[in-house]
Amino acid sequence: MNAPASPPTWVLLRGLTRGAGHWGDFPVRLQQALPNARLILPELPGNGVRHREVSPSRVPAMTEALRGTLQPVLKDGPVHVLALSLGAMVACDWAARHPQELRGAVLVNTSLRPFSPLHHRLRPAAPLALLRWLWRLRSARGRALSGPAWEAELLGLTSALAASQPLRARAVLTHWEALRRTNPVSAANTLRQLWAAARYRAPLQPPTVPMLVLNGAADRLVNPACSQRLAQAWQLPLQAHSLAGHDLPLDDAAWVAQQVARWSASLSPVTNWPDAARRPR
Repeated sequence: MNAPASPPTWVLLRGLTRGAGHWGDFPVRLQQALPNARLILPELPGNGVRHREVSPSRVPAMTEALRGTLQPVLKDGPVHVLALSLGAMVACDWAARHPQELRGAVLVNTSLRPFSPLHHRLRPAAPLALLRWLWRLRSARGRALSGPAWEAELLGLTSALAASQPLRARAVLTHWEALRRTNPVSAANTLRQLWAAARYRAPLQPPTVPMLVLNGAADRLVNPACSQRLAQAWQLPLQAHSLAGHDLPLDDAAWVAQQVARWSASLSPVTNWPDAARRPR
């Protein structure tokens, strides 16, 4: 007889230069939607509390760094992952190369080669902002980037809050500025992460891991067509938010949590680790 199903573990993974603190109140909302779940908020090397580490310049190396961090957790069985943007690239690589470790993956506003061209992976508003960022990176000469202007530009590019909820947007900006002062991400690590994201190429064949794609139709950084093309190529379910931007969990945490809870309820439970490990790779 199989052992009883253990409580599901969800790994939440942020994107470019963002750490666990940038999730805001989303973990609370997700915990409410998945009351029996265990939530884990790791960080990639170079971000958050790991800002002093060197960011890998390849997505597979980021995956291995993450797996190393999670080894004690993975001993208990396969996990679910919810990942945003660059984090979703890591989730795709993880699912492709180590599918036995994942129960499911939710991919939020990501863009992948070979499914989307460059002009879709960066929307028209993004290149000018990126040029300004690169000028600041050059001026920083490897030091951490800081200042309200940097975070305000990121917020305007990744969130729809500024237009719809200006008071909340100011509170988020204050929080992000505090996070940058506490855990500053260096210019060099920012460039390494950009380089990793630019050259990562997902497999043509979908991983065997169940996946859900979420996107925001008001994304100013990545064209929502990128999520649509990924969902079509891999035959994945897609749910779109008509008003949210790139940072979908920030713009509407309750909606994301609801979509995740509804989708995860459709997954068959894993009863024990040995059975899960025998699944075909």
